[in-house]
Amino acid sequence: MTVTDPIADMLTRIRNALMARHDQVLVPSSRMKLSIARILKEEGFISDYEVLRGKPHRVIKIHLKYNDNTRPVISGLERVSKPGLRVYVQQNEIPRVYGGLGIAIVSTSRGVKTGQQAWRLGVGGELLCNVW
Repeated sequence: MTVTDPIADMLTRIRNALMARHDQVLVPSSRMKLSIARILKEEGFISDYEVLRGKPHRVIKIHLKYNDNTRPVISGLERVSKPGLRVYVQQNEIPRVYGGLGIAIVSTSRGVKTGQQAWRLGVGGELLCNVW
């Protein structure tokens, strides 16, 4: 099955798994999705992720994180830049998500970074999504 927006598909799978209180979710693998999963782990939104090498294609297994085993750590995921309308930001236009409680994920010329990392490096790029 062809997906027109793989990043939005990944975010939707995570959102659906959190609503169903699953411990983990499987997502088809790509370098961009691995970068997003790495950032989510570094920022403490997920507990871990691993790449499973399947026969037809590789899959990312994302282990979700919950507070007190009831409330998910991720309370919101929002896709900003879409295939039909790309959103690019300069260094001074990178948004603060929920006053700094959330993160913006930006695809820069130096790789996929959080908004704060991109701001410190002095680069802008495509604003992929917001997580809070």
